[in-house]
Amino acid sequence: MSLAVQIRQHGGPEELHLVDVAVGEPGPGEIRIRHHAIGLNFIDVYHRTGLYPLNMPATIGMEAAGVVEAVGEGVTHLKVGDRAAYASQPPGAYCEARVMPSKCVCKLPDAISFETGAAMMLKGLTAQYLLKKTLPVEGLHPGDHVLFHAAAGGVGLIACQWARALGLQLIATAGTDAKCQLALANGAAHAINYRQEDFAARVKEITGGKGVKVVYDSVGKDTWDKSLECLRPFGLMASFGNASGPVAPFAPGSLGAKGSLYVTRQTLFTHIATREGTQAMADDLFAVVGSGQVKIHIDQRYPLAEVQQAHRDLEARKTTGSTILTL
Repeated sequence: MSLAVQIRQHGGPEELHLVDVAVGEPGPGEIRIRHHAIGLNFIDVYHRTGLYPLNMPATIGMEAAGVVEAVGEGVTHLKVGDRAAYASQPPGAYCEARVMPSKCVCKLPDAISFETGAAMMLKGLTAQYLLKKTLPVEGLHPGDHVLFHAAAGGVGLIACQWARALGLQLIATAGTDAKCQLALANGAAHAINYRQEDFAARVKEITGGKGVKVVYDSVGKDTWDKSLECLRPFGLMASFGNASGPVAPFAPGSLGAKGSLYVTRQTLFTHIATREGTQAMADDLFAVVGSGQVKIHIDQRYPLAEVQQAHRDLEARKTTGSTILTL
């Protein structure tokens, strides 16, 4: 048996219930992993509310780290006793132990703790595919400006540091002066408090009127229109989340009028669809964290039993950096 957090219907944090569930043996291509720490992400909120619907009852959670307890037939990259971490479909990380597909589970380097592993996989792999694979048509080169919303969050703080390592001039946005200072301390070249400033006007000022090559946006509805104003001709609007709600329908013709812009909606799970692709991205992440160029900031810890409060704080934007659930 394992303690797990389940939802029986979509709704608010009060729908998160701690229950006992049976944990079986892994089948072909599967492993059983016992968690030491679990990551908290905004996609968990989307699953809980029904923005991304799940069949009920459902255990949510997309990333964790722990020790492999059993391996199924055909699994060759992991063995019993391995330290491991993952960001993976299907949801189900909010638990003590689970059986799951092994494809996206990676051996965790000894130098990286379980807590760091749980805090960095989904967020770090997201930063990896954004900065390395979600690129404007003209590419990104040292000195180029990019705009990154919610830069004091888990993905944002990793992206600030990684962008600095790549030589990029990352312009961060956040909702408080303290969060802006946090982004600057982690490598952002500029920071804008969007509650006090018109971020589009400030971006144009910073870039000498040119605009940025790419906007990385996990906020959605509240930032969309002004983000398009921040782009230079042939710029890329890269949406990867909806923290403020889904983006409203828009006329494609408007992209031409604004400078022949490109728009993409990215999701991590397309990028980690294969075992080889997942491992290559994870190796890149492990290397940049291992080198010290990117540090994973765990700013909040909640016991698994306090998951409702963790969700309330996340939605209220009271958190910074990464958040984990402890066991």
